[in-house]
Amino acid sequence: MTVRKAWIVATAAVGAGISFVMLLVVGVYMVAGNLANGIGGGSVGLAKGAVPAAYQTLVQKWGNLCGAINPALLAAQLYQESGFNPNAKSPAKAEGIAQFIPGTWATHGVDGDGDGDRDVWDPNDAIPSAASYDCQLASYVKDAPGNVTENMLAAYNAGAYAVIKYGGVPPYKETQNYVKTITTLEKSFAAPVTRVDPSKQAATAITYAQKKLGTPYLWGGNGTADQGGRFDCSGLTKAAYESAGIQLPRVANDQYNAGPHPKRDELLPGDLVFFSDDLTNSRAIRHVGIYVGGGYMIDAPRTGAVIRFDPVDTPDYFGATRVTEDGAKALPTSV
Repeated sequence: MTVRKAWIVATAAVGAGISFVMLLVVGVYMVAGNLANGIGGGSVGLAKGAVPAAYQTLVQKWGNLCGAINPALLAAQLYQESGFNPNAKSPAKAEGIAQFIPGTWATHGVDGDGDGDRDVWDPNDAIPSAASYDCQLASYVKDAPGNVTENMLAAYNAGAYAVIKYGGVPPYKETQNYVKTITTLEKSFAAPVTRVDPSKQAATAITYAQKKLGTPYLWGGNGTADQGGRFDCSGLTKAAYESAGIQLPRVANDQYNAGPHPKRDELLPGDLVFFSDDLTNSRAIRHVGIYVGGGYMIDAPRTGAVIRFDPVDTPDYFGATRVTEDGAKALPTSV
């Protein structure tokens, strides 16, 4: 929700813009079959700004502690557990950025920064402890059939005994969902090593946003009748993808994790584009729009403005997300 510096206001320009958008929407499907799959193999780096700068070095280092984990997977766990909040505390008394319960911390907490204490509230201890605990669990279930990372995550959720008993991920719906959630979220924290596939729902989302051009902005607007059909930036993107059958979280900085992150020169219509005053921290994102091609997006910019076309290439451009159905489903309801 920021002030965009330039926009297309003339009726002729808007009409031309819509035609331009529709041509590009068709292009989404023309190129879909020609793009490679998303995250590839090899060393896993972190996507730009996906992990707050204060923790990026820690996550990158400790995410390589053993072969069962990687930095993006560790980041996905921390995001799922606390949203990178070092002061998080759950009703179940789980504490800190990695959400250790006291009993588990007493056994598995490590002095990650070597300062002589083990502090669950200090990310310098808690992040290394999360990685260490993952690797210990992986060692407990290393002989179980199946994927070592999935078995490790299952052990994290259901206990190592259940994984050993069932010879892999146990038949518990909660555990199976946990494994799928973390492995899916992993893709949104990893720097893609190849181009990523476009969303099949992109055209529907753009079409929805086009129909809202000229609608006045409303802070907190979700487009409901009692709000006069008005939106703010993330309300518009949420509603646009909801029209395509994808449920996004309400705020922009969580929408960033709804899929992998294409580079600026790989943007396709339908990608969500994000803006921030802190280009090192996705949790600081404050504005989002829907890319339509040609360097423009449709967005709801600010109070006093209307939904319109705005340029993407501004100094506060943060990055983009190619929304996927699985990626959106994996997002926590609150972080």
